[in-house]
Amino acid sequence: MRLSRYFLPTLKEAPSDAQIVSHQLMLRAGLIKQEAAGIYAWLPLGLRVLKRIEQIVREEQERAGAVELLMPTLQLADLWRESGRYDAYGPEMLRITDRHERELLYGPTNEEMITDIFRGFVKSYKALPLNLFHIQWKFRDERRPRFGVMRGREFLMKDAYSFDIDEAAARKAYNRMFVAYLNTFARMGLKAVPMRADTGPIGGDLSHEFIVLADTGESQVFCDRKLVEMPVPGADVDWNDLQSIVDQRTALYAATEEMHDAGRFESETPEADRLTARGIEVGHIFYFGTKYSAPMKAHVAGPDGKDAPVHMGSYGVGVSRLLGAIIEASHDEGGIIWPDSVAPFDVVVINLRANDPAVCAACEDAVARLEALGKDVLHDDTDERPGGKFATADLIGIPWQLTIGPKGVAEGVVELKRRATGEKVSVPLDEALARVTA
Repeated sequence: MRLSRYFLPTLKEAPSDAQIVSHQLMLRAGLIKQEAAGIYAWLPLGLRVLKRIEQIVREEQERAGAVELLMPTLQLADLWRESGRYDAYGPEMLRITDRHERELLYGPTNEEMITDIFRGFVKSYKALPLNLFHIQWKFRDERRPRFGVMRGREFLMKDAYSFDIDEAAARKAYNRMFVAYLNTFARMGLKAVPMRADTGPIGGDLSHEFIVLADTGESQVFCDRKLVEMPVPGADVDWNDLQSIVDQRTALYAATEEMHDAGRFESETPEADRLTARGIEVGHIFYFGTKYSAPMKAHVAGPDGKDAPVHMGSYGVGVSRLLGAIIEASHDEGGIIWPDSVAPFDVVVINLRANDPAVCAACEDAVARLEALGKDVLHDDTDERPGGKFATADLIGIPWQLTIGPKGVAEGVVELKRRATGEKVSVPLDEALARVTA
């Protein structure tokens, strides 16, 4: 992609109302544009990152056995009346009346709708276990939207819903999502710590938040340091026997400030392992039994032929919120530092003299060879001054910067910079390509 033909409206300074680093950098790097309080347009660079995060989430859900579908953003109020949540949910729900006087709502979550879909098609325990997920835009009318995509009103979310014959089976489904989440966030370069959580308006008696540690996090968290240092389970785990992995993590103390018990923390955690930090919630999982299936009559016939309500869980990942969390955890004074797995482009090729035919030819060759190796390349072919090009490259955080100028062309070398470390080397193009693809 040629930068001269791309849409990348960067800013030298962040707007004064952008209070946290991720919001400032997302605006400055041209990832988003605010359209209303808590509502953002996703510009091309931001959309590329959003899609890459979405794909990682999708792959890990499917690896754990979940099946994708897509539900609408608008839901019938009558479904929520069946569960008893329509009047109880509160002013965060955006309620709508259409031209036929039907009451609708812009979905903040999908427990009711997925239960309705399930009960319409599944009648026997033989179809279980089942986990259905989608990645869809949602709306919650936050009283005070702030911090950019971290606490917006419209947001992209992955929500999955499990259906099982009894509590024992449902807890196995819960464990699968628990492990899937650990793997998901690790693939994005994040260390996520599961912490026992309040079930809130979703309901149930078992819930964990997944918290990413970041100096600029939104809330204070307390945990055993060993949780941060534990290796992730990985894709090759035995998906049918995950209890030991879950037990290993839930046995150690971890709590947000809302759930924190100072006495327990001190008694259960050696002083050297007590970690107090800031954190950002990026995922939340729930087991809530028959909270929705019982009132909505989502029953299946069991092995004994008797109908019983299924046991359910729900599992959310804030896909759009993850952009902010990644930036909060990975940035410097120059701008964003994207992990390779979610970066909008893999390499930016910087032409230091756009009016020099030899330099242009060398850049075109480098771009062609990188793309042949399967790399996404942004080619800065603009006539901006070198200092401006370097500043933009640092700001937007692409993992590799490959710079070509007249001196390098004459000497047969390019300059390769690793954004995360700042390391620079002048090497022949073949060696640069080998490093980028290693």
